[in-house]
Amino acid sequence: MSTSAERLKLLIFPAIDADRLQRITAISPRLTVVNAETADLARTEIADADAFYGKITPELLSAAGQLRWIQSPTASLEHYLFPELIAHPATLTNMRGLFSDVIADHVLGYILMFARNLHLYRDAQWQRRWAPVGDANAKTDFVSSPGIETPIDRAHRHLSDCTMGVVGVGAIGAEIAHRGAAFGMSVLGVDPHPVTVPGIIEEAWPLDRLPELLRASDFVVIAAPHTPSSEGLFEAEMIAHMRPDSFLINIGRGAIVDLAALTEALQQNRIAGAALDVVETEPLPESHPLWTMPNVLITPHVAAASPRVPQRHLTTLLENVRRFVAGEELRNAVTKEEWC
Repeated sequence: MSTSAERLKLLIFPAIDADRLQRITAISPRLTVVNAETADLARTEIADADAFYGKITPELLSAAGQLRWIQSPTASLEHYLFPELIAHPATLTNMRGLFSDVIADHVLGYILMFARNLHLYRDAQWQRRWAPVGDANAKTDFVSSPGIETPIDRAHRHLSDCTMGVVGVGAIGAEIAHRGAAFGMSVLGVDPHPVTVPGIIEEAWPLDRLPELLRASDFVVIAAPHTPSSEGLFEAEMIAHMRPDSFLINIGRGAIVDLAALTEALQQNRIAGAALDVVETEPLPESHPLWTMPNVLITPHVAAASPRVPQRHLTTLLENVRRFVAGEELRNAVTKEEWC
């Protein structure tokens, strides 16, 4: 990347706060950091910049004369990449790997709610209604219970009897798999790349086995990024492979699931329920029927929300700046062509 005596220039645009800027400039006396407050200044300064952090545009990239590294401030790249950037020789890195445990916690929250009917009990609580799912009129019999299996028992799932299918076994998907396995679940995975989760997923299946995974899973978790190959992946025909007693969870990207097809499957009871942190159109329109379905959980794109994430974001940025100055391999390098 660079020699020990070489001076390097990092352009930041949009400008960042003083605290983060100070941490970056302290990395090396060889590094000149320009924190551009305006687009005009960014266009001027990028001419001799070696590295860039922030939102790159075609106009900025065309003015770059020696750019070798671009750091995206986000993990997702569907709204970041453009043809000139894909073709540019500069290394692109992103912020993947910051959210894995946070999002995995969110997913297990969904699963536990569905498995134990907590969403339905919360609704019943608002109505001050004592009504066990499976038999709303049942009264506890302390003599025969729990020696006899009841409809109430059958309405509450035992997670170690369930299978989780993970679509996209990257950093987030792997952590979700770990969480599921910790609850005793069997875990399957599909991914376009040959990946493993040691001790949990021996080898992720290729994408052409996705229908098989859907048929085998009680809980299907979409943890894939939005790429041309994943867009619209869950359309009506694909959703039809799911079982009537299975749940679909999407914490990947809304564009992966055809919302009309999912809504129809739910309305016709072809799947048991859905948990959505992301949807095709955000925010979900107030008139959409998903809002009022008791078997649907909707959260407003907050699965990655945590005080830990900004801390990790800065740590990743600082580490990559340090590596760039030292001429070391950068973290989270992206194969740009996979996103086009």
